[in-house]
Amino acid sequence: MIASLIAAVVLTGPAAFGDWNHDAPGVTRRITLKDLPAPGASPSGFAPPEIVKRPAGARLAVPPGFTVSAFAQLERPRQLRAAPNGDVFVAETEAGRIAVLRALDGAPKAAANQTFATGLDRPFGLAFYPPGPNPQWLYVANVNAVLRFPYRNGDVKPRGAAQVIVPRLAAGARGHTTRDVAFSPDGRWMYVSVGSGSNDAEGMPRKPLADAKAFDAAHGPGATWDTEADRADVLIMTPKGQGRRVLAAGLRNCVTMAVQPSGVVWCAVNERDGMGEDLPPDYVTRVRDHAFYGWPWFYLGDHPDPRHQGERPDLAGKVAVPDVLIQAHSAPLGMAFYTARSGPAAFPAPYRGDAFVALHGSWNRARRTGYKVVRLTLSNGAPTGEYQDFLTGFVAGAQGVWGRPVGVTVAHDGALLVSDDGGGIVWRVAASAK
Repeated sequence: MIASLIAAVVLTGPAAFGDWNHDAPGVTRRITLKDLPAPGASPSGFAPPEIVKRPAGARLAVPPGFTVSAFAQLERPRQLRAAPNGDVFVAETEAGRIAVLRALDGAPKAAANQTFATGLDRPFGLAFYPPGPNPQWLYVANVNAVLRFPYRNGDVKPRGAAQVIVPRLAAGARGHTTRDVAFSPDGRWMYVSVGSGSNDAEGMPRKPLADAKAFDAAHGPGATWDTEADRADVLIMTPKGQGRRVLAAGLRNCVTMAVQPSGVVWCAVNERDGMGEDLPPDYVTRVRDHAFYGWPWFYLGDHPDPRHQGERPDLAGKVAVPDVLIQAHSAPLGMAFYTARSGPAAFPAPYRGDAFVALHGSWNRARRTGYKVVRLTLSNGAPTGEYQDFLTGFVAGAQGVWGRPVGVTVAHDGALLVSDDGGGIVWRVAASAK
């Protein structure tokens, strides 16, 4: 029987933390604000994810009723987006290029791997426009700009030169460099996520409270300045880059956005380091217009960051609480809603409408966590606050890890594709033949 139909114990409180040794498909966690330890309750560990060769006999684990296989080999693949015709576009960020994978529905491996574009500046975000079955453009988010290429279904090369839609996203590109791009279902709005330039705004000079309030009035609640100007936020503008403003601020590093069919924008967010093994949790959340999510002065609602204690008392009581808390330092990157209704690899109906999130894995933690893909359960489109292990097994033990999940997308045939920049593979998870 499919694991989603099996009643499972939900780990809460301290039991929801732990490390990779406690991971397995079907393990479900729910972390709440009352579970948070105090800042500095434990030292911040340091365990960089050394990439090692895949150990002999190492296998990825998925729930009963699913299979996992290597779909394609690429150079450090990162973001994934499936085109309406079934082609899969992949950002090979470090190589500065976009690849196109093609496979027949139901095929376990890609039959073709071609280069769509090269010479890009650390591309990450990919989106087709307009939404729907017949896009005219492929948008690409570089490290500090948004471009678009003329595109039609089936193209493996651009139909013309790239157009620059947003020439500059922020004052600089240091620090977090991934930028994502997405569109509202009606095509009226473009969203762009821009991560912070630092861990905790340590290079941003303080402002007198009166000046900070005046800055907020001009730029939106919780806006940051100087070295962090136009950072740690989600921007909204037209598809031509006009009417730009901040949709929401205080999102330290919204690596990937996903938009529900209802139009609700979501972010997978990496929180700050240096506050302890289990603090603060990373999170995935719906993004509310004009909301402030805390960074750098607060975290997870009205919890003050000790490193910024007393700097912004005016923001207390105005900090949005995220929807789904993920174990600290897990590093959520890719995110996709499961929308497939048919296809030879389509998941059972209970998965429809839920979200899948790739956890790239920890470094600021003595005991590794992350390095897996989890399922966020939703009820009538709203998050339950729980997440469930779905694809695990990338950790080789104390010696290191052999894979790091980054992007997720739903293929034309209903399979879930997962990029792994540690192993250089795109994995395919499919429901077993019935």
